[in-house]
Amino acid sequence: MGTRAPQGLLLLLLLRLLPPRGASAGSLHNPGLSECFQVNGADYRGHQNRTGPRGAGRPCLYWDQTQQHSYSSASDPQGRWGLGAHNFCRNPDGDVQPWCYVAETEEGIYWRYCDIPTCHMPGYLGCFMDSGAPPALSGPSGTSTKLTVQVCLRFCRMKGYQLAGVEAGYACFCGSESDLARGRPASATDCDQICFGHPGQLCGGDGRLGIYEVSVGSCQGNWTAPQGVIYSPDFPDEYGPDRNCSWALGPPGAALELTFRLFELADPRDRLELRDAASGSLLRAFDGARPPPPGPLRLRAAALLLTFLSDARGHAQGFALTYRGLQDADDDPAPSKGSAQTPAAPPDGTNVSCSPRPGSPEAAMGAQVFSTVTAVSVLLLLLLSLLRLLRGRSCLLAPGKGPPALGPSRNPARSWAIWYRRPRGVALPCPPGDPQVEGLTASYRPLSASSQSSLRSLISAL
Repeated sequence: MGTRAPQGLLLLLLLRLLPPRGASAGSLHNPGLSECFQVNGADYRGHQNRTGPRGAGRPCLYWDQTQQHSYSSASDPQGRWGLGAHNFCRNPDGDVQPWCYVAETEEGIYWRYCDIPTCHMPGYLGCFMDSGAPPALSGPSGTSTKLTVQVCLRFCRMKGYQLAGVEAGYACFCGSESDLARGRPASATDCDQICFGHPGQLCGGDGRLGIYEVSVGSCQGNWTAPQGVIYSPDFPDEYGPDRNCSWALGPPGAALELTFRLFELADPRDRLELRDAASGSLLRAFDGARPPPPGPLRLRAAALLLTFLSDARGHAQGFALTYRGLQDADDDPAPSKGSAQTPAAPPDGTNVSCSPRPGSPEAAMGAQVFSTVTAVSVLLLLLLSLLRLLRGRSCLLAPGKGPPALGPSRNPARSWAIWYRRPRGVALPCPPGDPQVEGLTASYRPLSASSQSSLRSLISAL
């Protein structure tokens, strides 16, 4: 399985596979409304918030109310897993598919899977039964203790087959679309075995095949379908070092629209270039430090040549992009919400921006004005609030929740000691020893001496 075919033979095999065909919803040439570009839906950011098939099950709990469990918005402060103040299905632990917590049942069940029809990686055709007699995929097979999804895809590409199937974590089978036509689909959760060669990937199950199109993660190809998906080399594995891959993109139409669904390159030396296939001129270039803009990217070119280059240290997840041909270069000229205009790139491939560059005089002046206005506004609000609260009083408690525990002091002396407690609430009690504040020190902490002094000065000025 480790033998590499000559690039010319590989290109010929890919060209045989590329004409559009009406396979399953996961076909690379029919991405449809897919919301997932990883086979287990770890990248799902949709809005389904009920479990079960098509959301017909139980309502999900909000992720900011699940602190008693392993995953909550508090455990994902950077939003890397998509958790937050919502109850949408997610897959933070790399499970078989997105799931969510539910109200615990009498049987002790507190989470369930979400079956989301639109969360289906293009190129992954699904989980199928394999009884072995006859095998679900009739072509060559092999086993490996280092099996990953891409190892199997590469093996079947070299053998000239259209489909690759992984089973039981270590077995690889090759086949054709005629095999798929007689295949028996199984539940997605049946393909739950970890690949022996990659703990973050799933390689089928016991008697279950996870089947892919072999063009997933190919290093070159000629894409002519009206719409489709292009993955970085070796996807869903990470791309390797010293890759030099090219894809010719020529769907019917006078212009193209690209949308990047995933983009993660290791560093600025790993680079994706978009060139006009007719003139060879560079239209856009993206790298590890300059990712593509969010939303659709419209290019006034009938055909593109995409080239990906990685350096000797390159290792990262890579990219997944969808494309579609536009019949007229002037179709929908005004970019829709979230789309990006695409001015021609300068000769060196640097991206163009109309915003002030960080460190420029315009940016520095704008930041200084904003900071000054904000500081003055906050100070005025603080002074007005304290003046309103403290007029005629020498002591006040303003707790974060519930009614005030203390009233104004009758002691005319203006000696202040300030205490506070988290998460909210500030106490301005009378001097220590006053019977109104007995017991506060158990639940409040004193401000530092410098803060005490500053606040006393402010109060005295009022």
